[in-house]
Amino acid sequence: MSQEVVVPTPSRFRASRFASVTALLVVALAVTVIVSLGSGQYPLSPTEVIGILLRSVGIGNGWAPDAAPAAGVVLEIRLPRIVLGLLVGWALAVSGVLMQAIFGNPLADAGVVGVSSGAAVGAAASITLGLVTLGAWTTPLLAFAGGLIAVFSVYLISRAGGRTEVVTLLLTGIAINAIAGAGLALLTFLGTTSTREQIVFWQLGSLNGALWQNIALVAPLVLIGSIVALVVANSLDLFALGERTARHLGVRVEALRIVVIVTVALLVCAAVAFAGIIAFVGLVIPHLLRMAIGPAHLPLVITSALGGALLIELADLVARTAVPLADLPIGMLTSLIGGPFFLWLLLRARKSAGGWA
Repeated sequence: MSQEVVVPTPSRFRASRFASVTALLVVALAVTVIVSLGSGQYPLSPTEVIGILLRSVGIGNGWAPDAAPAAGVVLEIRLPRIVLGLLVGWALAVSGVLMQAIFGNPLADAGVVGVSSGAAVGAAASITLGLVTLGAWTTPLLAFAGGLIAVFSVYLISRAGGRTEVVTLLLTGIAINAIAGAGLALLTFLGTTSTREQIVFWQLGSLNGALWQNIALVAPLVLIGSIVALVVANSLDLFALGERTARHLGVRVEALRIVVIVTVALLVCAAVAFAGIIAFVGLVIPHLLRMAIGPAHLPLVITSALGGALLIELADLVARTAVPLADLPIGMLTSLIGGPFFLWLLLRARKSAGGWA
């Protein structure tokens, strides 16, 4: 009696890879969060950390007198920083997926449309001019506004005849980045030694000083941006076939481009407002996961969000613990990791038959 042999189809294989990679990222992220909550000048074991987290949601016995200080460290100091890091990594990686899709280029990231440079000018203006209208919120909100202004400037300047071209967007972005760079240099020059140091450290990126109030502002923006990314994922798959083909298949290309650019601005501005400039997350993570699970954008958005959050959590863990009594800039660490890794990807792609494709 013959037995039928079932040959896995490519779609079934990709679904299996997606499930495996997602499970691996979730486990790695959970382990990293637990280790990070227990690491620092007040070390705690994973068992203690898990106990504190369970008791904080009403599971388990009440606080013992000797557990109260540990609970304060975990819930009020480390946990806000970790949650903000999750949101920042999530937002940057998802924005990278969207930018690479809309530009059709794995080298694209949010910096192409001037988000980061615009945010840096906004933050520098707040620091140099001593603006304190909104207290501690002034610098983050001006950074947010600066990023939005830069993005919308790029889009409006590059739009002509009711349409925008990718090349025009790219060239306009280069020009806006140059203008923003000059503005940042001027503000740095006009500032005092103290304000210059603040500007430099803001540009290097850090999660130090994260508060639950910050998270309450960032989380809804990241959630909205992520939902939009998931909704447009199928349209981005069609967009990857070329603009003309996408139009024939019913995709409203110009509307899609507007939605993606606005969503990227929302995600990146929310991320950099409270964390500063953190490089390479939106560039490396989507490209790495595209190699692992394929080019379909719906699974790519999901896994990239998890991968970006994992990278930021690992970088923040190193930033807090590598040097005693010091907090290293996260942007510096992601660049140290992302730069060599991206060069490896570049060399690997050059040697492969398919190149970047």
